Amino acid sequence: IRTKTLIQNCDIAIIRFGDKYKQWNAAFDAGFCAALDKPYITLHNDDIIHPLKEVDAAAMAWAQTPEQIVEILKYITSNT
Repeated sequence: IRTKTLIQNCDIAIIRFGDKYKQWNAAFDAGFCAALDKPYITLHNDDIIHPLKEVDAAAMAWAQTPEQIVEILKYITSNT
């Protein structure tokens, strides 16, 4: 319930995939974002690009590091 509510109320979501994260939960969250037309950015290593190709295709961006996420967020929120 909490995750569903947070996604419904968010302006943008960061969906993280990786060894320590439940990949199926992240994929479901990304699909939920796509269904609600909520923009999201995926965060994962390049070794899982192929399995996530559809998830990444619907994303606004894909990043490999948290620092790249920060740069993307700075870019999309800047006025210049």
